[in-house]
Amino acid sequence: MVRKKRTGTGESSGEASGAPGQGSSQPAERAPQQHQQHGGGRGGPRPRGGGMPQPSYGGHMGGRGGHNVPPGQSRTVPELHQAPDVQYQAPVVSPSASGAGSSSQPAAEVSSGQVEQQFQKLDISDQSSTSQAIQPAPASSKSVRFPLRPGMGKCGDRCVVKANHFFAELPDKDLHQYDVTITPEVTSRGVNRAVIAELVKLYRQSHMNGRLPAYDGRKSLYTAGPLPFTSRTFEIALQDEDEGLVGGQATPRRERQFRVVIKYAARADLHHLAMFLAGRQPDAPQEALQVLDIVLRELPTARYSPVSRSFYSPNLGRRQRLGDGLESWRGFYQSIRPTQMGLSLNIDMSSTAFIEPLPVIEFVAQLLCRDISVRPLTDSDRVKIKKALRGVKVEVTHRGNMRRKYRISGLTSQATRELSFPVDDRGTVKTVVQYFLETYGFNIQHTTLPCLQVGNQQRPNYLPMEVCKIVEGQRYSKRLNEKQITALLKVTCQRPQEREKDILQTVHHNAYYEDPYAQEFGIKIDEQLASVEARVLPPPRLKYHDSGREKDVLPRVGQWNMMNKKMVNGGRVSHWACINFSRNVQDNAAKVFCHELAIMCQISGMNFAPEPVLPVLSARPEHVERALKARYHDAMNASKPPGKELDLLIVILPDNNGSLYGTLKEFVRLNLDWYPSVVLQNMFLR
Repeated sequence: MVRKKRTGTGESSGEASGAPGQGSSQPAERAPQQHQQHGGGRGGPRPRGGGMPQPSYGGHMGGRGGHNVPPGQSRTVPELHQAPDVQYQAPVVSPSASGAGSSSQPAAEVSSGQVEQQFQKLDISDQSSTSQAIQPAPASSKSVRFPLRPGMGKCGDRCVVKANHFFAELPDKDLHQYDVTITPEVTSRGVNRAVIAELVKLYRQSHMNGRLPAYDGRKSLYTAGPLPFTSRTFEIALQDEDEGLVGGQATPRRERQFRVVIKYAARADLHHLAMFLAGRQPDAPQEALQVLDIVLRELPTARYSPVSRSFYSPNLGRRQRLGDGLESWRGFYQSIRPTQMGLSLNIDMSSTAFIEPLPVIEFVAQLLCRDISVRPLTDSDRVKIKKALRGVKVEVTHRGNMRRKYRISGLTSQATRELSFPVDDRGTVKTVVQYFLETYGFNIQHTTLPCLQVGNQQRPNYLPMEVCKIVEGQRYSKRLNEKQITALLKVTCQRPQEREKDILQTVHHNAYYEDPYAQEFGIKIDEQLASVEARVLPPPRLKYHDSGREKDVLPRVGQWNMMNKKMVNGGRVSHWACINFSRNVQDNAAKVFCHELAIMCQISGMNFAPEPVLPVLSARPEHVERALKARYHDAMNASKPPGKELDLLIVILPDNNGSLYGTLKEFVRLNLDWYPSVVLQNMFLR
């Protein structure tokens, strides 16, 4: 819920022209007057106290039931899915004694004309005062009023579990939103953030009343209180990140000029968030939650590598090699959430793939899985290298402390020793090897390898691979192969105790109590995991067919064994087939596997045909689509009656199949309307 700002005269102050600090040509700025609550509207000032309103449980006080918790006592552990006892009611205006009719007249009998007269007589506030009453939030037309829970579950063994939520105190601040326009417009959030960071560094004390704003990287900026202007224009000079030393002298950096216009937009009202947390409002105010989320993301965005709603860093955990020049980085996900226990920060651990910061020569060797100095690259090698390196940022290492950064646009078709280019306007031509030796004193060793192309395609620059190193912190966004996925899953799979330890270490490392943005906006984050009451439900007893050795079984710790058990109503598979795409699985072994599978399914109570409709087909992985189409039509013709589709298709794949698994699944689903069952080679050979 946002509300427009008003000044003391009821008009918006004028927009300042030009950059700040240009003397008398700039109109005087007026600070907007603070909004103050009075006795009307919501019934007086909000009881802030320690920040977040504490819901209580068990009675009829405070909107959620239960007696208020005295100061100093710990928060009561709530029940799961506990519904508020007090229903939300729309505000009702009662007729006053001065209205028409006697005071004993029932409210239901007041005529519409009388109600209209009474509404006209309502005086919200003194006309001479700048105070504004906070109006009730209207119920959303799209909201759904869910029925209250009739009671609490009692089945199972009660216990207390720890959740990866950390209680947060609701800030006692007036949050203001400002629109940000940066010219020339750029698409990079990083550049936008660098511009605003430079602006805050230069003008925070002189033009922003010392306020530390939070910025979303696009069009919105938020402050904990008003800025001393309604609209203002700033001129910002941003320097490139590339810098270094040559001969002991600092090299000049290129500057880019930006014009930044900051204009007041609205006020984010936290009162309705407090009402929602207390159970007195049905709709969660997403605008206020978004502001708090942006505030808590500001410092991690500057510290770590942001990816969607997560943050990654090599300092948050040990790096793990995934193969082919990739490595995994540990990170964390965070999001502010409204819960029955109040406002909380949800934090969880995550991992993702980054390009390993290796010398390009070493990266290419890992990518091709061989020593690239032994034999020249093939055409397929060049295609693979170009695909992997396009768009990757590298830094040069042959100029001492001068580590300029470039983005790779392509790969030369010629070897380094064959490349030449004009070095002046007179048409003087030098080879790349000669130029690097004469200019930098660097003797290129791998002259048979191609050069990296950087810059635009019209006038590319050539960089030998051995003078380039991949810049750290570049996320790999392409599809991982099977080997890399397996390595990444090993990193992410953790026991609960290990995950809890990592989450607590992350919270301690983030030090929210020292976060300047959290302090500016009055947000306090608890450093202990939230405790929640839970119940362990008893497992259901499983019923099997009477002809089996065991007719029923009670699972233990969520596990049970299917040996010597038979399904009550087993499925029917009358038409099935098998395709083998693994070279290491012989045709006879595939036939034996299919025969034993049919027998095992029959023993388990399924009506499973003992033989496939067609013999097992062996095909090459690169011909997967052609083999599937051919088998589809052959199976349709061989079935009885003709035209009957397969009930089951078994596909045997090699272990390291790259993207073959995904390609196969997608092709079958979109073109053949089958549901294949895939068996990997290592599982098959057990």
